[in-house]
Amino acid sequence: MNNQIKAAQVLLIDGEQNNRGLTDTKEAIALAKSAGLDLVVVSSDKEAPVARIMDYGKHQYQQKKRQKQSSKTTVKEVKLRPNVDDSDYEIRIKRAIGWLEKGNLVKFQVRLRGREHQHRDRATELLNRVVDDLSQVGSVQSFDRRALIVQVAPS
Repeated sequence: MNNQIKAAQVLLIDGEQNNRGLTDTKEAIALAKSAGLDLVVVSSDKEAPVARIMDYGKHQYQQKKRQKQSSKTTVKEVKLRPNVDDSDYEIRIKRAIGWLEKGNLVKFQVRLRGREHQHRDRATELLNRVVDDLSQVGSVQSFDRRALIVQVAPS
């Protein structure tokens, strides 16, 4: 049994999440053993500690899984055209700042079509502008001038 229980009685929550009320500690341990589960003290700062009957190994596994999932960084993608309007540009930059503050990576891609390929310099200027605007909240992780892609990581 995890967390040795010293009190004579505990508030017991059984395996089906039902509140069983004040129960003798020995009886709670016996119930946990009969169910093949563990008796875990959830809160011990009250007069009667709260104990729950659960599979402690499964509980630890789920906590680690949740923690790993919450710490994953995701890559948010923003696609631009070389002649993007200022208001559209500002909206995308504000959205990217929000993503960077949450800890996500942001990938900017400039897409060229038709005759726009003749003016690749405008696209690289746009990406340089993006890097300058995001320099306060992020740092450049990769800058591919050939593919016209910038990846910004939170700083």
